[in-house]
Amino acid sequence: MANMAPSTASSAARNAASAALQQEGGAAQSNTSPLVIVTILFFMWGLITSLNDVLIPHLKAIYTLSYVQAMLVQFCFFGAYFIVSLPAGALIRRIGYQKGAVAGLLIAAVGCALFYPASSSGYGLFLFAFFVLASGITVLQVAANPYVTVLGAARTASSRLTLTQAFNSLGTTIGPAVGGLLILSAVGATADVASVRVPYLGLAGALALLALLFWAAKLPQIADSDDVAVAGEGHGSAWAHKHLVLGAIGIFLYVGAEVSIGSFLVNFLGESQIAGLAHADAARYVSIYWGGAMVGRFIGFVVMRAVSPGKTLAFNSLAAIALVLAAVFGQGSVAMWAILAVGLCNSIMFPTIFSMALHGLGKYTGQGSGILCMAIVGGALVPFAQGALADSLGVQLSFLLPAACYTFIFYFGAKYASMYAAR
Repeated sequence: MANMAPSTASSAARNAASAALQQEGGAAQSNTSPLVIVTILFFMWGLITSLNDVLIPHLKAIYTLSYVQAMLVQFCFFGAYFIVSLPAGALIRRIGYQKGAVAGLLIAAVGCALFYPASSSGYGLFLFAFFVLASGITVLQVAANPYVTVLGAARTASSRLTLTQAFNSLGTTIGPAVGGLLILSAVGATADVASVRVPYLGLAGALALLALLFWAAKLPQIADSDDVAVAGEGHGSAWAHKHLVLGAIGIFLYVGAEVSIGSFLVNFLGESQIAGLAHADAARYVSIYWGGAMVGRFIGFVVMRAVSPGKTLAFNSLAAIALVLAAVFGQGSVAMWAILAVGLCNSIMFPTIFSMALHGLGKYTGQGSGILCMAIVGGALVPFAQGALADSLGVQLSFLLPAACYTFIFYFGAKYASMYAAR
């Protein structure tokens, strides 16, 4: 009997390991459907966000705005992230991730519907509509990003979030082309603000339908873990984790740089020394900028399974700095394609910074997600600052500001790479 005990224990261990592997495989399979459903959300808010790049030059021409005044669109849109993110985090904790996503979709639908009365009113109501629309998208962001990070192994969270963000980029790629076709080319020489009515009413209907589908969908309930895995850091709140704070700064500067470049692309490509394109023609090239991010995210999904997220982030940020500087100091097709290629470098930045910043927060993951989504306010402030530079120095030189933003992102990636290797 004594000799049989080790054999019995070994057999039991093998059986337990086998059961664990089967359970892990089943969990991976059961997570596929939720990931597909959540990915639809990423696509929709990508499409809606990139439409701003088409509307900004359109509204600038209609209302005879300066660059700073035109950037109030992004100020109101991304300003909503700062105001709404923490309340959104509290809402998600109260009603859950799935119902939170439904609430976000309905709020965004209301924002899109407000474009109809705004088209017969004035610029102020448009700005309010942008704020309401972005408030809904903020709730979606707070719910969906951490949801993706926990639907699978922690070590592949960056890769998984990069994959879903690739479909967000598919939306941002399609958005400018659709907007250019339905909004810019429809008005021709006589700019008419009424051209936004049909596209945005269609978006309102699509978002309302998605809300209904998400309400009926059977998704797993995700709860924040009570564990805090990062050693050597205070655990009183998410703010006590240094990598989260640095990540929030990184999100602020990354979103600011990405949105600034997209916001000024139509005007940049219209400059005589660059390409001299009409707005409707330039809008098609904006899709190339966002399309590069989509392609890069599919590549990043594979690369970051072998290369550390920090090293990948540092490499991409250095490449982005070089390309922006080429656009600032170059001319013609060199400058045009350099700035468009920045989209490829942007590809993995947001999901990588986001997942790195949330790493090991445990029960503070929800709070951390809210903080990171607040940092998206960089998309409001950096374009506004670049607008001031464009009014005073010109559009081309104003792109030095995004180049400076990528410098900090390089620092964050390099710092995280060393920390990651040490753990």
